[in-house]
Amino acid sequence: MKTVLLVVDMQNDFCLPSGSLYVPGAEKDVERLSRLIKEKMTVIDKIILTADEHHVMDIAHPSYWKNKRGEHPAPFTTISWWEVLSGEWIPFGDKDEVIDYLRRLIENEEYKHMIWPEHCLYGSEGAAITPVLMEAVTCWAREGKYYEVVEKGLNPSTEFFGAFRANIPLEGDADTKFNMKLKDELESYDVIWLAGEAKSHCVANTLRQLFDYPEVVRRLVILEDCMSNISGCEDLAIPIYEKAARMGARFETSESLLFA
Repeated sequence: MKTVLLVVDMQNDFCLPSGSLYVPGAEKDVERLSRLIKEKMTVIDKIILTADEHHVMDIAHPSYWKNKRGEHPAPFTTISWWEVLSGEWIPFGDKDEVIDYLRRLIENEEYKHMIWPEHCLYGSEGAAITPVLMEAVTCWAREGKYYEVVEKGLNPSTEFFGAFRANIPLEGDADTKFNMKLKDELESYDVIWLAGEAKSHCVANTLRQLFDYPEVVRRLVILEDCMSNISGCEDLAIPIYEKAARMGARFETSESLLFA
């Protein structure tokens, strides 16, 4: 049985209490996952890490937006297409394109558009894989194996929660469209362990983006104690995880796998 570990966005800004978009409990998730990697080195055949990366002027960052008074929205503000149409919020980018983007979020049943604190800035320390996890991955790699880092999120005109595609893929940017190479690679393994941050957002949307590939979902083992929710969003992704369970995904803890 070949096993791959897919780790979603375990980066400093999410996993350290000092991070700009810290997910409460994430540092403990990292510790548990790192222990699992070290204890199960011979079981894990491949590790794939995703890395959320953004420009400062990003559609989900405050500086991209202002109101008529020139004020930027506070983090965790939601913005709708009609608020842009009415002029309540003025985007940095083309107004018509932004309205179309926000409408498509609704049409495609994606999450509402949220403004986040600046996070995982391209090239910054906040965007780096968090050190405790990286140390465990490095130990695993010294046994003659290779890990892979999949970057996502650099197009400033669309959010990119899930590992496979942007929330709204954009014409002219292949990097925002579904990553078939990553899906095919996962499909080449018998078992896929899934962990990362945040459970409510990037992990959940990674899972949701696989629902069109039930043969992959059935190979998933979701590590429930190696992921946490953004505060206030604890119930947001419950339907996604419930559907995954109906499709055959397993839910385990790192502890249960340690003694399997």
